[in-house]
Amino acid sequence: MVKSVTGSQAVILSLLEEGIDTIFGYPGGAIMPIYDALYDYQDKITHILTRHEQGAVHAAEGYAKVSGKAGVCFATSGPGATNLITGIADAMIDSVPLVCITGQVASPMLGTDAFQESDVVGISMPVTKWNYQVTCADEIPEAIAKAFYIAQSGRPGPVLLDIAKDAQFQKIDAFCYKKCRKIRSYIPEYPVEPTQTGNIKSAAAIIDAAQKPMVLLGQGVIQAQAEAELQAFIEKTGIPAAWTLLGLSALPTDHPLNVGMLGMHGNYGPNIKTNEADLLIAIGMRFDDRVTSDVKSYARHARIIHLEIDPSEINKIVKTDVAVLGNVKKTLPLLTAAVHKNSHDAWLAEFRACDKIEFDSVISKDLHPAKDGLTMGEVVRMVSEMTHDDAILVTDVGQQQMVAARYFRFRRSRSCVTSGGLGTMGYGLPAAIGAQLAAPDRTVVVFVGDGGFQMTVQELGTMVQNKLPIKIILLNNNFLGMVRQWQELFFDKRYSFTELQNPNFVMIANGFGMDAHKVSHRDELVEGVRRMLEHDGPYLLDAIVEKEDNVFPMVPAGASVSDILLDNSSIK
Repeated sequence: MVKSVTGSQAVILSLLEEGIDTIFGYPGGAIMPIYDALYDYQDKITHILTRHEQGAVHAAEGYAKVSGKAGVCFATSGPGATNLITGIADAMIDSVPLVCITGQVASPMLGTDAFQESDVVGISMPVTKWNYQVTCADEIPEAIAKAFYIAQSGRPGPVLLDIAKDAQFQKIDAFCYKKCRKIRSYIPEYPVEPTQTGNIKSAAAIIDAAQKPMVLLGQGVIQAQAEAELQAFIEKTGIPAAWTLLGLSALPTDHPLNVGMLGMHGNYGPNIKTNEADLLIAIGMRFDDRVTSDVKSYARHARIIHLEIDPSEINKIVKTDVAVLGNVKKTLPLLTAAVHKNSHDAWLAEFRACDKIEFDSVISKDLHPAKDGLTMGEVVRMVSEMTHDDAILVTDVGQQQMVAARYFRFRRSRSCVTSGGLGTMGYGLPAAIGAQLAAPDRTVVVFVGDGGFQMTVQELGTMVQNKLPIKIILLNNNFLGMVRQWQELFFDKRYSFTELQNPNFVMIANGFGMDAHKVSHRDELVEGVRRMLEHDGPYLLDAIVEKEDNVFPMVPAGASVSDILLDNSSIK
């Protein structure tokens, strides 16, 4: 217990009690007392000054995804707080634990349209798991404890605390911090026993009887730290497993039962075979529309078993035959114990036959192109190989995201950081900052397109100032590539405002004090990647790729996953 501390000191002391050692933020008037208190704790907490509040919240997301702990960010009132909203919304839809702390005008001025006042509690309500406005210093310790508990328990998500400036100055006579362990009426996890016993037995019976079962694994496996439990389940049952975009790295890429990625630009086999399966076992995934596409034609012949921590996801998109609610770290071992040992070699062979079709039609052209210009795929695979498939992959959003997801390979979990549900351009650079700070001993590579790069290019300054050895690969095609692809395929090549007149990115990086190099030809690629990886510090590799390359396979919007295209010849 510490006597007589200010509210701002209580904020910092509370964060220390939660074990927080890294904060991302941007100071301003309404949060200045908290920053003043932070000044005395620089030996215990690292503060990363980003160049924009959106950069701070995306960096906190990257930190959370790699570390498994809640990311923390600070912002001031008004535009500082509203600049967090995109990142908070991104974290909400991707279930990322964040604690966002904003300063606010003094409580007597609330509602008066004071300078830099905004109703951030009202604005953020739809995109936070919980938010709260603090107007009295005595509330601070309890509010922060509650914030961390809610953010990290059950299905994770972002919370926001908005702290009035006068509360930051007020005194707390006797500071005492107690971690929150329970909140009445808040049930973060459905109890596994005894109510789930019947469901687990029913699920096991269906699994044992299935001839063509398939596991769909999502980020819930990673968040529950249930990678070993997943592997034990699929190896006992012999069931092929496909991952969602956010489930990437939950299994090693080369695991014999890993059949690739689901979704719009996923692999041919798992998409085609979804509608041939007689059983889908969804583990920690939510049947996002990018996975299901046309729900009416999705898995019509399959029974559905859904292992999920959030009851609201059950039957929301796809009707479930058996739901197993709870943390998959706890439920998967019970299911594994209940099923019989099995194998599905003939069924697995069908996936491998699809792999051959995809390799001949798509992969060989991407990785071993006959064309003169560089392809995105060959750049991604080169970086993966030269980092021994053991780097942390961070992506922005667009074509490079899908190509990186397809061709980067993973050996261990928590190795992929990307924006899934919201699809936020500009996410990549700041998220890489958080990822590198969460794993300082690992190589972090971030793939960005020339469009998304220019949305948060200022965060190069953050990397340089903090000497973060992040390797940036800019796949530069002078287009907003994914939009251009859709315009080519579905809008008669009417390229409406998608071509970019780009600056000299090498000079821009140099201007921030970052080393950079451009490669345009295939014979420059190996040396360019080697030079980047061997450089001691942050580095930008500007890779000039084909201007009008498309990402295939592709499930057109609204089509069945069975209608996945290997090229554009079937598009009318």
